[in-house]
Amino acid sequence: MPALSFRERMSQMTQSVVEKIQNIEVPQAKKVALAYSGGLDSALCVVLLREKYGAEQIIPITVDVGQGQEEIDQSFEKAKLLGIEPILLDAKSEFTNEWLTKAIRANSSYNGYPVSTSMTRQLIAAKVAQEARVLGCDAIAEGSSGKGNDQYRMHKVFKRFAPEMEILVPVRDFDLTRTEEMELCEHYGVPVTELIQGGDDKTMWCRSIASGGITLDSELPDDVWLWYTPPQKASDTPHTFSITFEAGLPVALDGESLPLEAIIDSLNVLGGQHGIGKIDMFEDGIMDLKSREIYEAPGATILLKLHQDLEQFTLTKDEIQFKKIVDAQWAYKVYHGEWYHPLRANLDAFIAQSQHVVNGTYKVQLYKGNVEILDRKSESGLFFPDVRSIASASFNQQLCGPTAQILGLPFELLARREQESLSGVTG
Repeated sequence: MPALSFRERMSQMTQSVVEKIQNIEVPQAKKVALAYSGGLDSALCVVLLREKYGAEQIIPITVDVGQGQEEIDQSFEKAKLLGIEPILLDAKSEFTNEWLTKAIRANSSYNGYPVSTSMTRQLIAAKVAQEARVLGCDAIAEGSSGKGNDQYRMHKVFKRFAPEMEILVPVRDFDLTRTEEMELCEHYGVPVTELIQGGDDKTMWCRSIASGGITLDSELPDDVWLWYTPPQKASDTPHTFSITFEAGLPVALDGESLPLEAIIDSLNVLGGQHGIGKIDMFEDGIMDLKSREIYEAPGATILLKLHQDLEQFTLTKDEIQFKKIVDAQWAYKVYHGEWYHPLRANLDAFIAQSQHVVNGTYKVQLYKGNVEILDRKSESGLFFPDVRSIASASFNQQLCGPTAQILGLPFELLARREQESLSGVTG
């Protein structure tokens, strides 16, 4: 029997996927609000909602969280081909001023990941759910898979703002692999514009690349980056600039007062040009499954490094130690889809209180992947060389002798216990 051609094998695979979908029962809905980005998943959702969920009316909702006009335009062009007309909701200002400000003050890092997509997914879910209620929908749909984190983030937020609605997740409901999704797109005539398997997710704060699709052997070509230039190809000329923080937030670049989004945009470009911002890490997802994740975040890398250093400069030791615990819990809650949990707001209250003295101006040099601090100035700093320097006679060092004896006493008693224990054994 002759071997099947590639086209014949693909045809068989497509038929198998179509049959699998036909054999799976899913909830039915009439008026569905769809979180629509124009990516492969949400585009395929449009067809599946019509074919399998009985949707009589699909209302695509696109939320602008800073992904860029080009991406939004592409999603609207694809929408025309799908026969839908998205509603565009502008959440850029809210994301910047209500979410990113808190992320910077919280040194937002989930074990090395500058919390970003985990925030935008929840903001998008909130906007979609709120709009769905206004429009009288009976269901909400979104394009998450059953292997990732976003399904949990969006589900929690949907239930917070539209608890009565049915939640439809077609990719998960039909247990589709990425290959099967591609086959269905071809079968149903859904245009595919994804350049990287797994796609990418871009905000001004961080860009996620091929999430969940990177293996240990995966190599990314240089042209996959939006901002980042590998250090070996980066500029040979260092770039020096100054940045000013007030109450824990960046407010000026090179002495010019600028809104936060303008500062982040500038640092994304500058940092990327100088080989800064690539993150290649193992991430422990919500299901405790490890994945290799690739991010590029030049602006976030620079700002979080400087903000944390400024806190070291201006906060007390006890504040710093306790805030590390608070920051870690903040990142954990947000990563796990709990922005709207009361504890997150409680953590923010402590963090905001700590930031009143986090003020200063830094002179920074970017070069070949390095962020070097050249100068620090802060009127609220706690570093006083006239007291701490070994060249200073600011206080009588002899006064520290009795303190050292008291602090050393517990260790003296530990040694005594050990000696007496050994003595009892030998006796």
